[in-house]
Amino acid sequence: MRKQIVAGNWKMNKNIQESIQLANEVVANVQGLTLNNTRVIVTPTFVNLTEVVRATDGSAVEVAAQNMHQAKSGAFTGEISAEMLTSLGLKTVILGHSERREYFGETDAILAEKVNAALANNLEVIFCFGEVLEDRKSDNHFNVVESQIKNGLFHLEASAWENIVLAYEPVWAIGTGETASPEQAQEMHAFIRKIVADKYTTEVAENVSILYGGSVKPSNSKEIFSKEDVDGGLIGGAALNAEDFIALVKSF
Repeated sequence: MRKQIVAGNWKMNKNIQESIQLANEVVANVQGLTLNNTRVIVTPTFVNLTEVVRATDGSAVEVAAQNMHQAKSGAFTGEISAEMLTSLGLKTVILGHSERREYFGETDAILAEKVNAALANNLEVIFCFGEVLEDRKSDNHFNVVESQIKNGLFHLEASAWENIVLAYEPVWAIGTGETASPEQAQEMHAFIRKIVADKYTTEVAENVSILYGGSVKPSNSKEIFSKEDVDGGLIGGAALNAEDFIALVKSF
């Protein structure tokens, strides 16, 4: 049975004191919940990872990284390797976020290399993809999503998909206040599950968690998460407030 996941992407927000405080608040609120099949993940900046790992130790709250470099080591100033992440006790990394693609020039080919490096180091990958508004308006959104998934992930063996989580993020709905309707989210998630099934098997497709990432907030999360193929969310702004973030967890 695939997991339901609420993952908070803190992006470039929160200094060390603020990160510890937010982590402590999330942990305190999660302690009183019966999570059942739901995973709760937070992803602070690199410089705050150690302290947030310490703050969440022994709790049900998992800590993931926002990105990593594909090389094992070397002259890559400012970058972080998979081994560095695992040495902190991390088990999950986000790859392919639209902001990495847009602002830092990460191509499908680069992301395929990053996926390989992450899996080689026993890291679970939350793999992001999604269309911009022009693609949606021109009815090209299905082609864009299929291309990004195929180029980034379809070189993998079926067994590798045990460590893959998919995160569909319509770029036009990130930080804009715009949100895909629950029906639009379900339509795309069902499409994603079908192309995975067509490439691999129905079993692989049914076992992979597919998250929605696009301005999810307490007022719309329950309806979005209730859709058959939506298994949770990759949360931006709402993850920076413990009360809002826990409200999303409670949506399940």
